[in-house]
Amino acid sequence: MNDCIFCKILAGEIPSVRVHEGPNAVAFLDVNPMAKGHVLVVPRRHWADLASVPVSEAGDVAAFSELMHTVRAIAKAAIRAGWDGANVLQCTGESAGQTVGHLHFHVIPRRAGGPVPPAFESGAGRYESDAERDAVAAKLREAIAAVFAEEQLY
Repeated sequence: MNDCIFCKILAGEIPSVRVHEGPNAVAFLDVNPMAKGHVLVVPRRHWADLASVPVSEAGDVAAFSELMHTVRAIAKAAIRAGWDGANVLQCTGESAGQTVGHLHFHVIPRRAGGPVPPAFESGAGRYESDAERDAVAAKLREAIAAVFAEEQLY
C-alpha cells in the first residue's frame, strides 16, 4: 500500500527501531510510546485490521499464527527484560481508536504500582534520548531472541 505508514516502515522508507523481524511479522518501538518499551507488532502483509485477516488460505493462516506468536513472545520478553507485566492492545476500526489502517498490536510494558490509564495515553513514555531508546530496544531484542530460541518458534 503506497500511503500506509507501516508498509513504508516495513519497506525501509521510514526509519524504525526494530526489535524483532520474522518471516511474517516485524516488531519495532512505537515513536509515540505510552510507556518505555512500547512495541508495535505488525504483519508484513497489509491487512487493514483484525476483521479483514483472510482465513481461507493456509499461507494467510500461517502468517497470522506467526503474528500472534510474536505478540505473545514479545509480551513474555518484556517481563523477562525487567518489566512486571504488559498490556496488549489491538484496535479494529476508527471507532475503536485505530489510527493506522494496517493491522497492528501494541505491547506496552508495565511496572508494578504504575498507573494504567483508563484511556491509553500516547506519548506518556517518551524517551529522554536516543541512547535511552536504543538501550531499551537492545534489552528487548535480547529477551525476544531468548524467548524465540527457547520456544523454537522459528
